[in-house]
Amino acid sequence: MLYGRGEETAEVERLLRRAREGRSGVLVVRGEAGIGKSALLDHAAALAASEAARRPAMRVLRATGVEAEAAMPYAALHLLLGRHLDRVDALPQAQAAALKAALGLTADPGAGHGRTGDRFLVGLAVLTLLADLAEERPLLCLADDAHWFDHASADALLFAARRLDAEPIALLFAARDLDAPEFPAPGLPELRLTGLDDEAAVALLDGHAAELPRHVRHEILTEAKGNPLALLELPSSRRAPSAPAAPSTSTHGRLRRAYAERIAALPAATRTALLVAAADGTGDVAVVVPTLERLGVSVADLEPAERDRLVRSAEGGLEFRHPLIRTAVYEGAALGRRIDVHRALARTHADRGDVCHRAWHLAHAAAGPDEETAAALEAAATGGAPVRAAGAPPAADAVSGSASIAAMLERAADLSPDRADRVRRMAAAAQAAADAGLAEQATALADRAAAETSDPVLRADLVRLRGVLADEQDRTAEAYRLFSDTADTVAGTAPDLAGYLLFQAASAAANAGDFAALERAVERAEDLGLPNAHLARALARMYAGQNAFTEGRVADGARAGRELLDGMGPCIGPREVTRAAWLRLLLGDVEGAHEAAAGLAERLRDQGAIGLLSTVLPLLARTHLQLGRHRDALGAATEGMRIAEDTGQHRHRVYHKTVLALLAAIEGDEERCAELAAEPLERGVAPGVVHAAGALSLLDLGLGRYEAALNRLLGVVSGPHRQGAIAGLPDLVEAAVRAGRPEDGRDAAAWYADWAAQVGRPWARAVALRCRALLEPEEQAGKAFAEAVELHRQGGPPFERARTELLYGEWLRRARRRNDARARLHAALETFERLGAAPWAERARGELRAAGESLTGAAPDEHADLLARLTPQELQVVRLAATGLSNREIGARLFLSPRTVGYHLYKAYPKLGVASRAELARLDLG
Repeated sequence: MLYGRGEETAEVERLLRRAREGRSGVLVVRGEAGIGKSALLDHAAALAASEAARRPAMRVLRATGVEAEAAMPYAALHLLLGRHLDRVDALPQAQAAALKAALGLTADPGAGHGRTGDRFLVGLAVLTLLADLAEERPLLCLADDAHWFDHASADALLFAARRLDAEPIALLFAARDLDAPEFPAPGLPELRLTGLDDEAAVALLDGHAAELPRHVRHEILTEAKGNPLALLELPSSRRAPSAPAAPSTSTHGRLRRAYAERIAALPAATRTALLVAAADGTGDVAVVVPTLERLGVSVADLEPAERDRLVRSAEGGLEFRHPLIRTAVYEGAALGRRIDVHRALARTHADRGDVCHRAWHLAHAAAGPDEETAAALEAAATGGAPVRAAGAPPAADAVSGSASIAAMLERAADLSPDRADRVRRMAAAAQAAADAGLAEQATALADRAAAETSDPVLRADLVRLRGVLADEQDRTAEAYRLFSDTADTVAGTAPDLAGYLLFQAASAAANAGDFAALERAVERAEDLGLPNAHLARALARMYAGQNAFTEGRVADGARAGRELLDGMGPCIGPREVTRAAWLRLLLGDVEGAHEAAAGLAERLRDQGAIGLLSTVLPLLARTHLQLGRHRDALGAATEGMRIAEDTGQHRHRVYHKTVLALLAAIEGDEERCAELAAEPLERGVAPGVVHAAGALSLLDLGLGRYEAALNRLLGVVSGPHRQGAIAGLPDLVEAAVRAGRPEDGRDAAAWYADWAAQVGRPWARAVALRCRALLEPEEQAGKAFAEAVELHRQGGPPFERARTELLYGEWLRRARRRNDARARLHAALETFERLGAAPWAERARGELRAAGESLTGAAPDEHADLLARLTPQELQVVRLAATGLSNREIGARLFLSPRTVGYHLYKAYPKLGVASRAELARLDLG
């Protein structure tokens, strides 16, 4: 019975009821030690196990964090999923490989960890496995003492928790507030437990120790402060009339001392048996029993502890009745005895063929530097292959890193007696952490390795790693300093590395808008005659073309962009493919950029590389947008923003916001456009700040606020951050003309014409002609408009074509060529309506009315209306379902559970007027 927890149990009961009804729920329970978190989880487990009419018992998975295993990656996940690991092979291939590697179920501990973001793939595998279990009956997952979960397990479970939707799964975390590591779970609902009120505290104490003298009861009630575990445990230390009151310390400290006293009173053999269970952490009898025998004790020696309610038998093993008991057992044991127990556990795991757990227990048993143990950890991390130093080029199929590998190599480095081995392992741990997306850990490891080595090349390579991480985290000024300061130290001995460092320094300076620093890096590379110096110079010229809008610089910048693209050679890695695709987009090759981005996105979906997918989706969304596929752009940007939020990739979340802001601007949604543009503007880093300002300017232009649009765009092109501003120059020209200030648009038109001539794309030349037509005298503009319309027929962004047709139609109307005007205006209106560009469609209708046409309302576009009924997620799901993919296959590609895919189909079918996949295949879904 839980005293005084009516509201809390009601909330847990609601969570379980929703799960039984087929909808997921997550709750993080927080509070001090002993406040009742574990009891609330016990209550949930009891409710879940109960059966009633039409309400079968739920399946319950439970794991309790163990302080001794907090540094062992995926230890907690192994505890939670241990009884169901036979189902891992049924997962999609990439997910199964990642989860098996994480849990040590493969001979190659690095399998599945060859890509940045694989820690998220483990989370997706956990989501799919939980969803599979929930298909049979509703599922309750209980994560107790989650503050002691290793970071890798916590990341995986939190990732899965944020993606639960239509599964019959309830997930409860319990985490301590004080005297423990932090357990951050942003975005998840929380329940905070406080002390019981006086009435409930008295009832609990009376029910447990009613025989206590009145003054002792008063002391305990005062000292416990409503903490339920204190009310249960403190009476045992006061039953003797002469027992002194415990000194006033934290509740956590008092409880640990109370348990320590009870443990100390047990027989020595029982204490040894308890220590084995505490050090093992799994409670697996197949591990505990042979280890007890190695130490000369047996399971029977645990009976006194069971009678004293310290441990209990559980399904498949042994568990402590409260996490504080485990802590008291382990920390109360002498160091020598703990070492003996860990060595015995290492031998047991060796007999079982578990190299990872053997290595970790050897590490726990090490009292100082120990090469044998360090080598065992390194072998467990790499499958026996020698580790590579940070930055060394891996083989095509080489494992690059994971949380597990990084942790084992770091511990191996700590235990290495030889400095060279220590530095080598620490550097490899840094690279593994970076490859796994653990930027802070990788930086700290690289710093430690650099501090211990005198090798200038290795030190420079470690700085390179730190600089790449700093640049990816938007600390561009720091990245520039790291790259440029280090290049000189290795220019004579490692010119390739020095050239790379200065090229990266130039890139970081450009990203920060510091073009003086960019020029310094390039000049230094040229002075030293380093490889890549010509590419660094091309990079500087390209940025000059985007940021120094003067005669000739824009065209030269475009030429430099092509040189960079040619200099990249064959692109193999995802990052290289993404960089090349962005270059194509900057050169006006929208179709080529889209093809590269779409192909890479498909490849990453097939591999399950969700962390890398977030870096590609901004480009895919922008190319969708430019190609007039606005629904696809919305879907890609929405999915990308969610992934970026799940994975903590804040820079990419901002990029997605700028695409969504531009979509909102085209649609005329003022509130949403301003909301989405706010963070990129506040961040103040190009190109995001330029794209956000461009979205707001396009919104103003569409709504007829020409002065506002012009002034904002003039601020962009005259400000320090102009990367990406080329795309906004035609808007500036139109705003200037409509505001009656054409002179403010002449330079912009010339700059854009230079760029268009150099990139040679018909659509870009068409837009340049449109700008020229706007600035020419009325009688001369017609020819430029006509040429522009003809060029648009060769492809390119439909929105730009429709804008040209609108402006040409306006000119034709003013020239009293009404029939010709109506033809152009109808073409523009049709495109605007298809794209959902409401303000622009209204302008086209106004011009048609002015041209003498009486509009009766266009016939609805049934295809566009059909797609508009679906959310972006539903559209993605039904398109894949229409190709014949199963829910499971769709879930693997969209990083959803199969049941959530089914839920989206269930909602989409009635919107589309269909009832099956076969009918979907007959629809035009774009």
